[in-house]
Amino acid sequence: MIIDMHAHWRPQALAEALRKRTKPPLIEKNAEGKEFYRDQRRSVPAHTMFDDMEVRLASMDRYGISTAVLSLFGQLQWIERLPPEESLALCRIHNDALAAQCAKHPGRFAGYASLPLADLKVACEEFTRAMSLPGVIGVVLPGNAFLTHADAKAYAPLMETANKLKAVVFIHWGPRPGDTWPRVAFDAENANPRLGTIDMQSSLSSDMITLCFTDFLAAYPDLRVHIHNLGGNLPYEIERMDHRRYMDTPDLPLPSTQVRKPNLFLDCNSFGARAIELGVDLYGADKIMFATDGTDFSTEWSLKALKDARIDDSAKSGILFDNAARVIGGLTQLAPARERQAA
Repeated sequence: MIIDMHAHWRPQALAEALRKRTKPPLIEKNAEGKEFYRDQRRSVPAHTMFDDMEVRLASMDRYGISTAVLSLFGQLQWIERLPPEESLALCRIHNDALAAQCAKHPGRFAGYASLPLADLKVACEEFTRAMSLPGVIGVVLPGNAFLTHADAKAYAPLMETANKLKAVVFIHWGPRPGDTWPRVAFDAENANPRLGTIDMQSSLSSDMITLCFTDFLAAYPDLRVHIHNLGGNLPYEIERMDHRRYMDTPDLPLPSTQVRKPNLFLDCNSFGARAIELGVDLYGADKIMFATDGTDFSTEWSLKALKDARIDDSAKSGILFDNAARVIGGLTQLAPARERQAA
């Protein structure tokens, strides 16, 4: 029995709306009549951009994943950053498609709604509507919105809405409307590790400093925050932070004593056994949840990482299911245990 808390998806329901658009993101045909999905940065064959959910369910069954929490795939998240008169309709298509999958497969899927983030009033209204739909447990918000305390305060209306609805806020690395993105050009030397690891982890670390080392979350005791990739680099850098605090401002609490917030949870997507061990040491095994990114290659990697981690079996069971069940169990139906098939 496994809950996958970080499972991106690409809903077929968006395809027709994207075909009708005349500017990115859109689906267009080339001179040979082949369809391509094009956003503000790149173009890829359209047939690679949308999921067959029966194939997804078969993959989940192979690995014993009973429930997957869906969130919109990164390239498609451009719809959240469009002007609200364009964004709202597309986000609603996504949110309704998400709810339809949750209703069609009770307990197998839950999900994070997407919001038209260029207008926070409209975003709050869509947040409230989406939370009334089957399987929707919260929203995904961009990591850039939490890089500093001032950034985070600007998103207070959405956090207040989440708190009122007792929802989960999934903070995922990414830009707000209007942000320059990506911060590393796709054609730069070693672009993939520079952008998808160094930039991502650094940004998540800054998010965690905002969430843990300020009083920002104190105003929202009834929401839960989920942040991915072990919250950036804190498990590996916390000793350095403690040393600097000890040397520079010894009258203040050590950073290592400030990271265990009652409503803050982390997933271990993409990391190996040693990183998971450090995460457990810092945050506690009850704060970490299993995640795959929603892809076959990551599922096998993530399961092996947890199996190899030098933590006790109760901690592993908590990471695979129990911790996530506490976070989302009151918001949606969870599937019963499923037998894992041979992978």
